[in-house]
Amino acid sequence: MPISFQKEKHSDAEIFQSLNPLLAGWFMHEFGSFTEPQRYAILNIHNLQNTLITAPTGTGKTLSAFTAILSELITLSELEQLEDRVYCVYISPLRALSNDIEKNLNQPLRAIKEAGKKIGKKINVRVAVRTGDTPQSERAKMLRKPPHILITTPETIAILLNSPKFRENFRQTKWAIVDEIHSLASNKRGVHLSLSLERLQVLNPAICRIGLSATISPLEEVAKFLVGMKNEREERNCKIVNVQFLKQLDLKVISPLSDLVNTSQEEISKKLYEKLDELIQQHRSTLIFTNTRSATERVVNHLKEKFPGKYEGKIGAHHSSVSRAKRLSIEDRLKKGELKAVVCSTSLELGIDIGFIDLVVLLGSPKSIARALQRIGRSGHRLHDTIKGRIIVLDRDDLVECSVLLKHAKEQKLDRITIPKNCLDVLAQQIYGIAIADRIQEKELFELVRKSYCYAKLEKKDFNDVIDYLSGEYSKLEARSVYGKIWFDKETGMIGKRGKLARVIYMTNIGTIPDEARVKVKIGNETIGHIDEAFLERMKKGDVFVLGGEKYRFLYARGMTIQVRAEEFRPPTIPSWVSEMLPLSFDLANEIQKFRKLMEEKLKLGQKKKEIIVFLQKYLYCDKNAAEAIYNYFNEQFRYAKIPHSKRLLVEQVKEGYENSLIFHSLYGRRVNDALSRAFAWAFSKIVHSDVMVSINDNGFVLTTNKKMPFEAAFKVLEKNDLEIVLKKAIEESEVLKRRFRHCATRALMILRNYKGREKSVGRQQMSSRLLLSAVKRIDSEFPILREARREVMQDLMDLKNAKLVLEWIKKGKIKVEKIQLNTPSPFAFNIYAMGRSDIVKMESRIEFIKRMHERVLKEIGKKS
Repeated sequence: MPISFQKEKHSDAEIFQSLNPLLAGWFMHEFGSFTEPQRYAILNIHNLQNTLITAPTGTGKTLSAFTAILSELITLSELEQLEDRVYCVYISPLRALSNDIEKNLNQPLRAIKEAGKKIGKKINVRVAVRTGDTPQSERAKMLRKPPHILITTPETIAILLNSPKFRENFRQTKWAIVDEIHSLASNKRGVHLSLSLERLQVLNPAICRIGLSATISPLEEVAKFLVGMKNEREERNCKIVNVQFLKQLDLKVISPLSDLVNTSQEEISKKLYEKLDELIQQHRSTLIFTNTRSATERVVNHLKEKFPGKYEGKIGAHHSSVSRAKRLSIEDRLKKGELKAVVCSTSLELGIDIGFIDLVVLLGSPKSIARALQRIGRSGHRLHDTIKGRIIVLDRDDLVECSVLLKHAKEQKLDRITIPKNCLDVLAQQIYGIAIADRIQEKELFELVRKSYCYAKLEKKDFNDVIDYLSGEYSKLEARSVYGKIWFDKETGMIGKRGKLARVIYMTNIGTIPDEARVKVKIGNETIGHIDEAFLERMKKGDVFVLGGEKYRFLYARGMTIQVRAEEFRPPTIPSWVSEMLPLSFDLANEIQKFRKLMEEKLKLGQKKKEIIVFLQKYLYCDKNAAEAIYNYFNEQFRYAKIPHSKRLLVEQVKEGYENSLIFHSLYGRRVNDALSRAFAWAFSKIVHSDVMVSINDNGFVLTTNKKMPFEAAFKVLEKNDLEIVLKKAIEESEVLKRRFRHCATRALMILRNYKGREKSVGRQQMSSRLLLSAVKRIDSEFPILREARREVMQDLMDLKNAKLVLEWIKKGKIKVEKIQLNTPSPFAFNIYAMGRSDIVKMESRIEFIKRMHERVLKEIGKKS
């Protein structure tokens, strides 16, 4: 089998024997023995076997990858056979991680150099970092004397492959290491990198690929992503080293309150910060994760305000909006033990060296088991340390979600990542780069592209369409300043670059991360504030949102400005924090659904409260308070309505004034619900000839209109039509497609961010994109980059595949749809119903709203009793 698990573990004696004596001596002095991942991996890499290593943080993964490489380079240096070229490329998603690795490699190399001197041996292995931050003087030095180990990022490796002089240094590169592979495989940066790795393989067909990750699933698929295809039928070989059970896990879900409904915002805030302070004071250093940048700043400020003098100079906020200098200062002070706590959003998830952390606190659900383990794994960084994590929850949905999440984290059941396939914008960018580097046969190019796992099933038609775009076949686009970038001789099949500026254009516009900016909000000519572009993506005409405590209706967008009008009567349809929210994974959502079914069975059997609470404590590893809150939540839902679960999709019809609402309890994660809600809203709007307002979260969605909603008719519309076709129609005029088209057009170099040293602002890019999109639709509605924008919206932003799966389960009767009429939404519906029914900036009103609904539900239950 090409992809297989490494079963053979080597003894320390075998590994020491294989190493250069100087390195073996250093290793013995520093560590005494090897860790489990090292015992499985070092000899693989010594024998140039492709290897994927997955193990908890702090178990020696980095040295598992580098030990055999350092050994060979030190031996070559001793023999004075070390050439001026790159032997190993280490690729990391983070620049900060690159600097850490450089330090961690230079430390043993300095010691070995000194040891070598004592016995008359000259060791000179060079390590260097090359990223966008590298000064020009350092770059010039690398050209003259290339590093033997090059540490870089996905974007920079693509630039270097197109640098005629530096590219020659890769001709005999023996190893390529991809660190934190889980954070690359699931997005377009990884797709881009997969093609760069194939370009490296062309320069040395025998290159050994190594992938490193702390938490990842499915391992076989990630291994395929790492190594690619030998040919169209056969994968390359890869050994998977999976060492997941090395550390003890001390994990708990904590609720600072026993009752999460009948309480005030002041009480919630007071208890939260008291609990946080207690945890921080009990530990030497604490890392606190929030899910948004704004929450990160809020937590730091509140801790300083509520405990004067205690946290001044001893706490820091770390997120992507903080300047690089400040981030580095916080990392450094944390390492030195000068900070008691650091609060961050996602910026410290990956393996940056931040020294010893003895507690990780997660505020709210991290939405995926893998992300929870990744974050909590930042504690107990040394080999035999216990990983200690606490999740603080302030909400009953969060309590259930986090308890199920923690159960699966403890049992090492990870949710699966999805690897994007056949991204035509990334393909266009990489083909342009390949054509600039060298002339190439079209057949050879197609074969090269299909060796990347991300393009293994690329259709020849899609490939041809991209070639047509790049070679200027869509000549009408020239009116919008989009010109041919390559030439293609159809008789000889040869492809090459077009234009003198080709290399400069490519080098200054490379990459897949889109430019984001703040969007100006206006009423006429008056600017009333700004919103995130990601927030605008979620909006459609008529949506109501809150800005600065006031409600506004969205009318239209032009470039980076939106026009709105004040709205007094309609409730908000989109919460202000939706753009920063992490989506719940489909796998975890399904596990919560199964748990709901289990709870219904216990309540149906008439099991006593005490019995169920004892079961919950054992089954979910939670304390008595949490178990009691979960029991009460399920018992109220069971007695008032029905429990939605893996076999039942519950739909509640609620009438309030002139408005009809349908609440779908589709607990499949926000990405699936985004797709399902848009499809249902489109079906209803076609039947009732009226706009349908949509509110979504991870647990379901609400459709609201002032007309009667023929529920069964809408289902029939979706049964008759393919979901993909319905969604395509639903998003065709949406803001999200307009924004994503800009991202794709920029990646495909239809829109240039930089041209002749001038940078184009995001607003200018969006204006160009709007004009370009209407031109493209007139020329060919199936233009490859427009097709890619639709694919990105439906498959990457939404989850079309699993939304189709849910509809398939309904069709086959695996899930039964049950509609009930209620005067008050059921307890499971409180959060999503409140989302569109209260001023979500004023949290107090949302809590009061839920409290009122809860009182009404308890009254109804009392009547039934």
